[in-house]
Amino acid sequence: MKVLKFAAIAVLFALIPVIYFSFFADETESSTKKRVIALGDSLTYGYGDKKEEGYIGRLEEKVNQQHTKRSYHFQNLGIPGQQSDQLLAQIVKPDVAEDLSEADVFIINIGTNDLIKNNGGDLFPLHHDEIMDAKKDYLDHLDKILNIVGTANKDADIIVLGLYNPYPDKDSDKIEAYVDDWNKSMMKEVKKHENVKYVSTNLLFKGKSKENYFHDSLHPNGKGYELIADRIMKNYDF
Repeated sequence: MKVLKFAAIAVLFALIPVIYFSFFADETESSTKKRVIALGDSLTYGYGDKKEEGYIGRLEEKVNQQHTKRSYHFQNLGIPGQQSDQLLAQIVKPDVAEDLSEADVFIINIGTNDLIKNNGGDLFPLHHDEIMDAKKDYLDHLDKILNIVGTANKDADIIVLGLYNPYPDKDSDKIEAYVDDWNKSMMKEVKKHENVKYVSTNLLFKGKSKENYFHDSLHPNGKGYELIADRIMKNYDF
């Protein structure tokens, strides 16, 4: 019997270093590895980029280049064509909700399709009543999205990207007025929530050649997505 007791004690003492190392190794790993989840539409997805990286892939590379003691893993959940109500439905799915709980940072880029599709599929011509009704619905969806994401992980930061004028060369002033109005409303909504930062993108393409920075009338090419990635880097300290 004594032999069994001594054997048990010996095993226990042998396991102490293993338990200690495992506990602190897990804690160290969680502090050095960060997870970023990107939510949105085709702009988040990276449509139009020949490298298929978009601004999310480029941002991941830039962030990890500047850090040597911790690494960031970016998970891109962007879906082309998605509107805010569809994003809202996406994040309450069990498999997605589980991912949200493990994120340290969220990047949300949604609203362009709400504006364009509710105007009839493009922004020519502009339909004031439809655009204003769409904005009300959009802001309601954005509020719910931020509440769900914020509840999933209360310690996580949330970055919300503003809209940019997808047609700077045609009827720019008229479209710009609506884009500015939506962005101002987004900023007001963001201020109602904790740990949420608004990052403007509308000035990025001003005065720049459409051919050099865009894949089509709406989606940036690699150079355009590079501008968005740099913009986020300048406004958020990863």
